[in-house]
Amino acid sequence: MPCTPVTVRTILNKTKRRDPWFLDDYTLNPYSGCSTGCVFCYVHGSRYGTHTEKKLSYKTNAPELLDKQLSLRAKRGQYGFIVLASSTDPYGHAEKELGLTRRLLEIILHHRFPVHIITRSDLILRDTDILMHIGKTAILPEDLLGKVPSGALITFSFSSIDDRTAHIFEPGATPPSRRLQGLKQILDEGFYAGVSLMPLLPWISDTADQLELSFSTFAQIGARYIFPASLTLYGDQPSDSKIRTLRTIQQHYPHLIDKYRGYFDRSATMPDYYLTALEEKLNRLCEKYRLPNRINIEQNNNRYI
Repeated sequence: MPCTPVTVRTILNKTKRRDPWFLDDYTLNPYSGCSTGCVFCYVHGSRYGTHTEKKLSYKTNAPELLDKQLSLRAKRGQYGFIVLASSTDPYGHAEKELGLTRRLLEIILHHRFPVHIITRSDLILRDTDILMHIGKTAILPEDLLGKVPSGALITFSFSSIDDRTAHIFEPGATPPSRRLQGLKQILDEGFYAGVSLMPLLPWISDTADQLELSFSTFAQIGARYIFPASLTLYGDQPSDSKIRTLRTIQQHYPHLIDKYRGYFDRSATMPDYYLTALEEKLNRLCEKYRLPNRINIEQNNNRYI
């Protein structure tokens, strides 16, 4: 799938409120569109607009814009975590050739801003040299001093740790088995890294057996935290996440289609009774495997990159 060049007016987005999971003071998306092709992607059909793997583009003037914007923010002392990326994977297929995310990380390093990388790709291993320097030299926002262990946070995303299941729902993403290897390598190199286990797929990756397997696997590897969340689906158009997901369930899990239609016919989220039960189950697993559901250095005295 070709990735076309586009120019943009701005590249760094200031968030209105920092998310307690992702610590996003700023978001940065080097690309528009996403090659991972996740059928459940929250952007499809949501207020964030059209977002399909069929419309890939890279922001050619992103480095120049980012340099100017970070220079201004740094002069004002407005340091904060930059999340790559909020609406697309920063390590999609085009990144291997274009290296745009890497160039932006070099600029972030120069201006000493902290970063949080969220990805479903092991291509991030290419950039551990830069991320190591960012982790050591970044200036943290004052209210996070002593609370966040590093200036470089790395989160691998999963909807399932099973390669076959993931290929159905995330056809363009790196297989989970390789993501797990990448996470282990990142941790072995001394990074503070963890897992975004979202979305959990009802009756597929949220079963008791699958959750036990996922949590035990992440804990054995040494993940420092986990962000688990249920499935949310939007829209009624063919390219929207709800229709895409229902179509996928019909094709690959026909015995579940009535359940999914019942869940999402009148709502974008799962029913309250399900969410309550899931939260209780996840909390028990977090406690059992000592996997915090927040980034918090107070629970660990080790030093990280």
